[in-house]
Amino acid sequence: MKKIEIKVKSVKGYCSAGYKEGDTLIYSDPSITIGDCKQICIYALGGLIPYLTAYGRNTDSDDWINQLKELQCPDSTNTVVFSLKRI
Repeated sequence: MKKIEIKVKSVKGYCSAGYKEGDTLIYSDPSITIGDCKQICIYALGGLIPYLTAYGRNTDSDDWINQLKELQCPDSTNTVVFSLKRI
């Protein structure tokens, strides 16, 4: 399982968790380490978790998960977009 850097790419509107562009989290199965963020937003986490577990696996190069570069929280009004990078 690979570690994944989750970085806030953009914030549209007001993020109630206080995320700002450039904030980071590190996913290392089965835990998330808070980097620049002061807290983890449970709503964003709910949108990220199903993809993080798949993205962290060793997969064939043509697997669909390897095309994934960004995810966003489910708030359609105050959207936070996260970039993903295997580290």
